[in-house]
Amino acid sequence: MNTTFRQSSASIVSEAFLVSDATSDWKVLATILTLWLADKPGRRLLLIVSSSTMALSLLVVSISFYLKEYISPDSDLYATLSLVSVAGVVVMVIAFSLGLGAMPWIIMSEILPINIKGLAGSFATLANWFFSWLVTLTANLLLDWSSGGTFTIYTAVCVFTAGFVAIWVPETKGKTLEEIQQFFR
Repeated sequence: MNTTFRQSSASIVSEAFLVSDATSDWKVLATILTLWLADKPGRRLLLIVSSSTMALSLLVVSISFYLKEYISPDSDLYATLSLVSVAGVVVMVIAFSLGLGAMPWIIMSEILPINIKGLAGSFATLANWFFSWLVTLTANLLLDWSSGGTFTIYTAVCVFTAGFVAIWVPETKGKTLEEIQQFFR
């Protein structure tokens, strides 16, 4: 292995760790903020804002990947688009932490009747981990196919999520189980 390759690989790995550390710090701060916000504007609003912000940030990432296909790797714009895509992913992680990371678990605990809470909670947890596994399994295959296309698909999923929450998810803040059940009748 030549020295240049080793230095380049070490540089890439160290940059990846720096981005990962910065993202982790923001995730922790965003999660703490979420705990405070959960009782202020409401769970449903946090889910809508979270998924909408994720959709916008992922759209920025996908557009930057599409544009990079037409720009020379030596240009300043290419480097700028790389930074824009990293910033978009960081914003997406923060937006996830502000809503979709915690709110579904809170809503699930408030929305389910006691007699099915254990079974339904177990099923929801299984579904969550299954889809997390599926995204992890297919991410590299999709990125090999098209980086811009992959993030466009993720954008569409976030838009669908925002619409789903806006139409079918009730607000649970400050409501009793009976009041929440009325929403479904």
